[in-house]
Amino acid sequence: MLQSITALPLLDLSLLDGSPAQRSAFLDELRFAARHVGFFYLTGHGIAPALLAEVQQQARAFFALPEADKLAVGMINSPHFRGYNRAASEITRGQPDLREQFDVGAEREPLAVAQHPAAWARLQGPNQWPAALPELKPRVLAWQHAMTRMSLRLLRAFAQGLSLPENAFDALYGDKPNEHIKLIRYPGRHAGQSRQGVGAHKDSGFLSFLLQDQQAGLQVEVEEGRWIDAAPRPDTLVVNIGELLELASNGYLRATVHRVVSPPVGRERVTLAIFPRRAAGCGGAGVPAGARTAARCPRPHQRPAQPVAARRRLELPQGPPAFPPGCGPAFLRRRHTAPCTVRLIRRSLC
Repeated sequence: MLQSITALPLLDLSLLDGSPAQRSAFLDELRFAARHVGFFYLTGHGIAPALLAEVQQQARAFFALPEADKLAVGMINSPHFRGYNRAASEITRGQPDLREQFDVGAEREPLAVAQHPAAWARLQGPNQWPAALPELKPRVLAWQHAMTRMSLRLLRAFAQGLSLPENAFDALYGDKPNEHIKLIRYPGRHAGQSRQGVGAHKDSGFLSFLLQDQQAGLQVEVEEGRWIDAAPRPDTLVVNIGELLELASNGYLRATVHRVVSPPVGRERVTLAIFPRRAAGCGGAGVPAGARTAARCPRPHQRPAQPVAARRRLELPQGPPAFPPGCGPAFLRRRHTAPCTVRLIRRSLC
């Protein structure tokens, strides 16, 4: 089956509001794409084309600013890990990633350390914004809010596709999800330079969304050692499964290794990524026996995807998409009620 996959699946989210047959077909396609590929293009997402064009234009305008203006909002100045980083500031698999980026989170007031001593509390706070580009803030925050609403809708579709209650994952978002955005620029590589825009890795959250420009570069490892291009397509977002959703589905959904190849000299690639993540503040509740499904459902095998930790990688069965034995919809309904899922994830990742 995987040998026949040469391009990412294309899904139309608007079918979720269509006829019962259209809705059922969409959920089937969603489950297949998330189970066997872990990546797909999404159209019919409801994000206004004008907003997408505006936020892309603002991203390009930011990276075109003089270096002094970008360094004025450097991440080194932010206690909340927001702001600009030069190219090669991050390392994946022991090699520098040739991309410069600007990180934005949910725009909130910082938490008082005396009242919130936990380390995660430092993540909440205001963003940095360049004084030389006043339109960047309203455009990026408008896109952030629109994407968060859409991503919750898609997450609920995943729950339905797994025969769970529609709101099974809602509690993980809470009323204050951590909406992490990256504006990213991959400069053209010169002769002799590394081709690593960003090294092979998996994303850690629920879902990731990518708004691409027209420059190719994103590649997805659909099978061990076989990569396919996620070529840019107009009016689409690229969606991929994160490890947290893989965990919440007990390994049924697939978080897939991917990378970005730097463009050739004289070209650049500018993208915007958003990673809607769980609400800040993890509790310490234990996992009831009924939520511990590992003994009955197969788990992904280990494969190093980062230099510091082994990441999960799902071993996919051949044949048509199907739940693993003993792990069908009825089993998930019994084992993965919303409270149990929340406690499982909190214990595992916090």
